[in-house]
This record gives sequence, C-alpha cells and structure tokens, in this order.
Amino acid sequence: MKKALVCGAGGFIGGHLVRRLKAEGFWVRGVDLKHPEFTPSMADDFVIGDLREALQVQQAMDQPFDEIYQLAADMGGAGYIFAGENDAEIMHNSALINLQVLRRAQLVGSGRIFYSSSACIYPARNQEDPGHPDCHEASAYPAAPDSEYGWEKLFSERIYQAFSRNHGTQVRIARFHNVFGPFGTWCGGKEKAPAALCRKVAEAPEGGEIEIWGDGLQTRSFLYIDECLEGIRRIMDADACDPLNLGSEEMVTIRGLAEMTMAIAGKRLSIRYIPGPQGVRGRRSDNTLIEEKLGWKPSMPLIEGMNVTYPWVLDQLEKGRF
Repeated sequence: MKKALVCGAGGFIGGHLVRRLKAEGFWVRGVDLKHPEFTPSMADDFVIGDLREALQVQQAMDQPFDEIYQLAADMGGAGYIFAGENDAEIMHNSALINLQVLRRAQLVGSGRIFYSSSACIYPARNQEDPGHPDCHEASAYPAAPDSEYGWEKLFSERIYQAFSRNHGTQVRIARFHNVFGPFGTWCGGKEKAPAALCRKVAEAPEGGEIEIWGDGLQTRSFLYIDECLEGIRRIMDADACDPLNLGSEEMVTIRGLAEMTMAIAGKRLSIRYIPGPQGVRGRRSDNTLIEEKLGWKPSMPLIEGMNVTYPWVLDQLEKGRF
C-alpha cells in the first residue's frame, strides 16, 4: 500500500484530496494546524502540527512517503490577499512552511512531492484587459505578480525547482486558478468569490441587493474541486516537471457569476458596486500546455459546480454553521 502525506489536510482542497487518495487505496497521513472545519477527515492518521516549526515537521514526516502533497499556506480570498495589512505574515508563514517541508522530504528520502502554486504569480501587466488576459506558463517572467502572496508563490516554485536540480527531488507543480466547491470557507473574510456570492445571495431577501467590489466587470475562471483533484493526480503521475496551469478556460465576469448565482437560487436581486480589493482586471487559465503534456484539461462547465456549491452554502446558513 502506497503512503501519502497531505500537508494542509485541514483545508478545503487538502480535505478533498485526502478523500480522493483514500478512494484510490493509499494510506494517508494528514497534517495541519486544525482538523477540517465542515466534515471529519478520512486520513488514517491526522497530525495537528505547525509546519512552520522544524521539530513539528520532523514529527509529521518521521518516515519516507511515496507521495507528498504540499498544500499548506497562509491564504484567503481577495479581501485577505489584497488588503495589504497581511502581507508580512502571508510571506513569512508560507515561505517557512515550504522551506521546512521540502528540506525534510529530501532528508528522509521521500518520493514525489507536489507543490500547489497559484495563478497569482502571473504579471499584473498581462492581466489588465479583462477580455484577453495572458496566463500562459511562459509569461510568468519577467516577474511582476500583483500581490505579495503571488511573489511568495513564485519564490517557492523556484525553491522546489532548485531542489529538483541540486538534490534530484521529484517535484511536480501546479498553478491553481480559483478552486471552489462544497466544504470550502464561505464566510469570515478568507472566502473566495464563488462562496462569497453564494452566501450573499442566500442571505439576501427576495427583491433585496448584494454588494460587489469594483464594477463587476473584472473577469476570472473558476475550477470545481473535483476537476482540481483529477488534475493534481494526473500531474503527480506524469513526467511534466515544469509548472502547469490547473484551471478552467471558461471566463466569467464577477457580475456574471453573481447573476448565475441568483438564477440558481431563483432570486431577483439588485447589485450595488462598492470600493474594495479586486486584484487584476482579468484572469483565465491557459490550458495549452497541460493538454499538450497530459492529454487532458479541465472541461466541467462553471454552472455545474455552482449548482452544487450554492445548495451547500445555503445549508450551512440554515443550520447556523458560521
């Protein structure tokens, strides 16, 4: 039986990944500061530990693993990432985690290690046109991310690639593009746009209004969690060593996403546009390279994922699970 370690197993993607690996027959250890918030972990062993601390990393990684998935990071939605007041902690915490985990993986002789990078590494200059963003993997340099979160992710990509060159560490890297779905953060300030809009629409009375930061014309692509997991597993099994985009090519305005959510809820609401952190004007995954390397790319329509996510958020609200 293969053994896998999931770092960040208490988080949204990590919790889903543990479930996926168990279904594939892995023995799984999860490690995080906390247990999953909305559903019990399916990990065979779950370690509560702070991966910024070397001793706790050693305890969590006390043996070689066939596969390591490094998803742990200090992150959140636009309200957290782009506020500016969290920059130092975001960079400090996430960089420490990656430095500790990668060094320990090399020392204990583990197999492949997967690193979850982000579309936030792409230069802001390539994402000023909401209708035609350039997020091909090669466009990452000359580097100019739009946030300190993006700079840290890019720095960590280079750490993993350096360990691959200098120590033979088998590294796989994916640049996530806005992953969403059930069991994700949906309130409290760290939620991302799909969950935030589901909550706002669910809370609003018929005929009421919801608020959107900016003019609503900024664009994004959103990847449903099941396709994210499929991509992670395919990337881990492939021979593609360079970073790959993992996201949807279906682009939508934030206003369009809000209108889609209202249609799912069967509500007529108005939108009030207010100042707030927005990030870049346009972003969409360019899947040319992942399709070339894997013979696969995400294809699930956004509406299908939102049709699952909205009822879940509504259920959380009705049950008072804040």
